[in-house]
Amino acid sequence: MADPLRARRTAKATDTAEDKASGSGSPIADALTSARSARARLDKLTFPRPSSTRIITVANQKGGVGKTTTAVNLAAALAKHGLRVLVIDADPQGNASTALGVEHRAGTPSIYEILIEGMPMAEAVKQSTDIESLYVVPATINLSGAEIELVSVVSRETVLKRALTGYLEGLDSGEAYDYVFIDCPPSLGLLTINAMVAGEEVLIPIQCEYYALEGLSQLLKNIHLVAGALNPDLRLSTLVLTMFDRRTNLANEVAHDVRSHFPEETLNTKIPRSVRISEAPSFEQTVITYDPTSSGAIAYEQAAYEIAKRGV
Repeated sequence: MADPLRARRTAKATDTAEDKASGSGSPIADALTSARSARARLDKLTFPRPSSTRIITVANQKGGVGKTTTAVNLAAALAKHGLRVLVIDADPQGNASTALGVEHRAGTPSIYEILIEGMPMAEAVKQSTDIESLYVVPATINLSGAEIELVSVVSRETVLKRALTGYLEGLDSGEAYDYVFIDCPPSLGLLTINAMVAGEEVLIPIQCEYYALEGLSQLLKNIHLVAGALNPDLRLSTLVLTMFDRRTNLANEVAHDVRSHFPEETLNTKIPRSVRISEAPSFEQTVITYDPTSSGAIAYEQAAYEIAKRGV
């Protein structure tokens, strides 16, 4: 007489083997299939080109929210899809310069010489090592003293705007940029104010944790102050949810709160926590070139496409 229990075990083992073979029934396999589909869709997309250069200031006075990571990966994603992009590293830590693979040792022509010594921006612009249409104005350690040195400069809040405007106006039509991203330090000092005066849009990365929301109101207040006193064209255009972990209630609650208060500005795409995103800078790359098939690369390309569509 057949053993019913043994028969059930045999059937279950057979089902499991078939599931593994077909790639169904496994969360990992389903995630891989979804990633491949998303990658294929992104590769077929044509990113629209804006009618004029969009200058986007990436700011958040709280550190560790993915500000620089967001700036360089969005820039790399747009450049990968044929757009011409400039990243201005206005953070003394120089992390954007590292991620984009450009030299930024002391003595390298950088944003410091532009702000303090009046160097033309064209002399400091460098091409990224990974993507042909991606360019960088690097930051060196000298920039750490710029906050103090700018205090005595005439019209100190508009130094970067004057330098950037002069540089963009001097370009030929074939050299014009579609996007300029300005990566700010995690503070609300003169470097950040210069970046806001030079920009037209502010993009704020928000980590999906409680503390990330606490400083948002102060940042928004500063944006309004700069817009009212120094740059009437400045506006909050984009909020990007970063380090999102859908398994936690807190991340979902933060995402819901941000979207309910800023429904138009918040991107649909959420940037997940990703080991690949964290690893990429150690290889002097963005995740876009380091691992194009990773969830982080796919998310940043999807976010970049959203931003590109909004600019048309």
